[in-house]
Amino acid sequence: MSNRRLLITGSQGFVGRALIERIRASAPDRFELVDFIDPENGERPDIRDKAAVERALTSAKPDAVVHLAAIAAPRQAQKDPSEAWMVNVIGTLNIASAARTIGARLIWSGSSEAYGNAFNRHPEPVREEAALEPMSAYGATKSAADLMLRQMGEDGLQAVIFRPFNHSGPGQSPDYVVPAFAEQVARIEAGLQDPVIKVGNLEARRDFLHVTDVVDAYLAAADAPSIQPGATYNISTSAPVAIADLLNGLLTASGHAITVEVDPARYFPNKVVTASGSHDRLKADFGWSPKIAIGDMLAEVLDDQRQRIAAEPRG
Repeated sequence: MSNRRLLITGSQGFVGRALIERIRASAPDRFELVDFIDPENGERPDIRDKAAVERALTSAKPDAVVHLAAIAAPRQAQKDPSEAWMVNVIGTLNIASAARTIGARLIWSGSSEAYGNAFNRHPEPVREEAALEPMSAYGATKSAADLMLRQMGEDGLQAVIFRPFNHSGPGQSPDYVVPAFAEQVARIEAGLQDPVIKVGNLEARRDFLHVTDVVDAYLAAADAPSIQPGATYNISTSAPVAIADLLNGLLTASGHAITVEVDPARYFPNKVVTASGSHDRLKADFGWSPKIAIGDMLAEVLDDQRQRIAAEPRG
């Protein structure tokens, strides 16, 4: 397909910005970006506002909607579960209902957090058929929306449901582990912090991807000639890495002498030691596989943090 009208909710967020950059760099002839704007007031609608969402999608007339708007940080969801449920579930319901009404395909960004305790029951990379057993407020909201969209697929919604695993890249907030480590390394390099990084439990093993690989999966689904409504896909590597290895990769990329100290106040046991997913279904249906190496991702995030810190005002 070509010139598909694509609307992105959450376009100002980390993944939304990466998606727009990817389209402009590699697929400008395949997609026409349309704005998510309420014609009544010229502003981006709150996705909890059903009427505003309907007006925005009806006005934009997209062929496909990539729905990224969400409470995306697990800690934020834990602090305010009511808001997380309203945004991640009711907001998603509003987007999905409007997309169904206008006949648009919905590409939804769920989360591997929906699997929760299922990771402890599956020593191998988890497949999409595994039960959803969320262990956090964030995971529960994503699990609920996941089930909801698959049911709506039975009622005519053209939905593709993704469960992305951990991903990072330039522009991600230090609320997440890779840029959090990279920010500390960059501050040490700049002489703004003692050459010590205090950490918690580094033993957890997770699938990590570059955000570009993640948005490529979304674009593949948006551009496919046809889809199976309610089809569900992991975006994963099937090759988990320890958090300690991510930190060591950043330290190696820096070359500075930096000491790592375990802070007992930050050390908590992992409820899930290893969280990894199979991407066989995504590869079979869309030809997708992760392309960008972890080392390259770490180097890009570190360079991004260096640039941010260099741009900070001094005085």
